[in-house]
Amino acid sequence: MDRDRENTSSKTSRSSPFILSFKIVFSKWSYILIAFLTGFTFWIASSTLDQLLYFTPIVFFYLPEDAIVGFILATITSILLGIVVGMNIYIFKNTKMKIKTGSFFSGSSLAVLSSTCASCSSLGFFLVSILGAAGITASTFLSNYQIPLRLLSIGLLAWAYYSVSRELMKSCRINHNLEY
Repeated sequence: MDRDRENTSSKTSRSSPFILSFKIVFSKWSYILIAFLTGFTFWIASSTLDQLLYFTPIVFFYLPEDAIVGFILATITSILLGIVVGMNIYIFKNTKMKIKTGSFFSGSSLAVLSSTCASCSSLGFFLVSILGAAGITASTFLSNYQIPLRLLSIGLLAWAYYSVSRELMKSCRINHNLEY
């Protein structure tokens, strides 16, 4: 019995804190559902704004060759966004520790902004009509630097995952050397 406990604790202590924090959070179905719904909703929104997913007259998905890289990056961003949102909700509900809002909002907001092709969707017309010359500038900037901005948003979401995992593991240190 003690040998089983030692084997389990040694496996747990050797696990990466990032994998362990992921297992802690997503061991409950509610957080898996939150992460899935967040990621899927963001994927639907980004695919629609990039004009890859159409809903009228029928649901239709079209991926041209020149949009493959952007689609892959948007999908990775959607998955990371779902994971980060699920972990942040877990921390808000289950710990007394306050996380830095920068770890959540910086990557999430940049992911939303950079996921759309601002000049080739209705967002471009909205920016131009509301902001005038500044809207044209913003639309051009987002269009020209869409791929680097998506890579930056993936980096920020990875940093958010890293900081949330680190803080979660700091808040629940386990001493595996306790004798029972």
